[in-house]
Amino acid sequence: MIINGVTIDKTFAEAFPMKATRAIITAQNEKWAMISAQAMTGFATSVIACGCEAGIERVMSPEETPDGRPGVSIMIYAMGAKGLAKQLETRAGQCVLTSPTSALFAGIEGGKPIPLGKNLRYFGDGFQIAKKIGGKRYWRVPVMDGEFLTEATTGMVEAVGGGNFLVLAESQPQALAACEAAIEEMKKIPNVIMPFPGGVVRSGSKVGSKYPALGASTNDAFCPTLKGMTKTDLSPEIESVMEIVIDGLSKEDIDKAMRVGIQAVCDLGAANGIKRISAGNYGGKLGPFHFHLQEIMA
Repeated sequence: MIINGVTIDKTFAEAFPMKATRAIITAQNEKWAMISAQAMTGFATSVIACGCEAGIERVMSPEETPDGRPGVSIMIYAMGAKGLAKQLETRAGQCVLTSPTSALFAGIEGGKPIPLGKNLRYFGDGFQIAKKIGGKRYWRVPVMDGEFLTEATTGMVEAVGGGNFLVLAESQPQALAACEAAIEEMKKIPNVIMPFPGGVVRSGSKVGSKYPALGASTNDAFCPTLKGMTKTDLSPEIESVMEIVIDGLSKEDIDKAMRVGIQAVCDLGAANGIKRISAGNYGGKLGPFHFHLQEIMA
């Protein structure tokens, strides 16, 4: 398959079941809602070392948020329910409770309830007040700038993590420009995040290493500087490879995000140094969700 001179490899991305939740952060203005959201989703690129994968889903207008203020929707993904609940609560306490003018609300109706502000209320040292509005419990916690309002719980649902595609280009600037174009379009798709910095990862990994202590190591088959030293998957003209990883609430959500992202890369095309689109997998042995590139782009 070739789109605008870009070869779409006959391969697939392999993804895994995860648990996910969404929270809505509001503040006096969009600037402070975003600052709080960026703090809450920091150091959350990969479950390998961060404990979760998190990202900003979208900016919300005052008309969309529970308290009629500017807001940001964030999502957190983890391998298990216990880990997700801990990450959500720790991040909310350290990054939203602390952030000026912030409030915190559930972003998922239904699913299994997990604590959002349920335990953060104890920071109020007995001065906190419970409110029940429309069947939902909220806590008002006194803080130095006034009051921190938080919903008690949010929903946890089944999700999918690790959808991905690789952009193979003639130069580093061309690979990055293509990934930036892809991320711009993928951000418009609901229910997904791209958890790496700016949505892009340059240090794609393989399972295993020559060093026994490491569970993962550099994906040498896609490293352009190792073409003459390893079993390479790169042709001579490819000098840079970057990857976009996607987590989503469903396989269909990731399908949509991959489709618009790959199309954005192909729109730049071979004329802009983009040669191939590929994907990372483990031979189909580890993850039950398979994203076949040519089927997605058919």
